[in-house]
Amino acid sequence: MDGHARRIPDATVARLPEYLRILIELAEQRIGTVSSERLAELAGVNAAKVRKDLSYLGTYGTRGVGYDVDYLLFQMRQALGVTRDCPVVVVGAGNLGRALANYAGFSDRGFPLAAVVDADEAKVGTNVGDVTVRPMSDLAELVRANQPVIGVIATPGPVAQLVADQLVAAGVTAILNFAPALVSVPPNISLRKVDLALELQILSFYQSHRESGSASRGWT
Repeated sequence: MDGHARRIPDATVARLPEYLRILIELAEQRIGTVSSERLAELAGVNAAKVRKDLSYLGTYGTRGVGYDVDYLLFQMRQALGVTRDCPVVVVGAGNLGRALANYAGFSDRGFPLAAVVDADEAKVGTNVGDVTVRPMSDLAELVRANQPVIGVIATPGPVAQLVADQLVAAGVTAILNFAPALVSVPPNISLRKVDLALELQILSFYQSHRESGSASRGWT
C-alpha cells in the first residue's frame, strides 16, 4: 500500500482472512490470476464488494485479466500483519484450551503455539501436543521470549477478567477471548471475543424460524 492508502473499514478487515485463505489455496494450485467474480464466488460475497475491499489495499486488478494471485497474497498478508509468524499463548489447559492448542490450522496460518499456561498445579507439567503446560507465574517470561504474541483466554468465565489483566500486565497487546464472559482491557489493547454459545443460539434462531415459517410465512 502507498502512503495515501485509506483506512480499511472494520467490515473489510473481517473479510480479509477469508480472501487470504482462498488466495493461499489458489497459489497452492499454481493459479496465477483470479478475477473479482471468481474471488467473490469463493468468498460468498458479490464482485463489487470484492473490488471495493481490494481497493483499500491499493490494488485494482487488470481489466480482462484479474488480480495477480501472488502479489495479492503478499498485499493481503501485509495488510493483516502476517508477513511473519505471530506466536500464540493459550491460557487455560482444560478441554477447550487443549483443543485450541492442538488445532493445526493456527500454525499453518502463521500463528504457532508458543505456550500453554494454567493456574492449576495438577495441569502444570502435562503435555499438550509438543508443548508442556507451564504455570501462570511463567507468563511474563514466556511473553517476553516470544513477543509479539497473541493471548488466548480459554478459562472458565469467572476468572477471565483476572486472566486478561495478567496478559496485559505481561505485555500482551492482542487478546482473543473464548471464555463465556465479557472482559475489559485498556484502549490500547486489541480484544476479540468468540462466544460459541451465542453462535449456536443464532443458528437455533434461524433454524426454528425456518422450520416454523416454511409452512406459514415462507421463511428461507
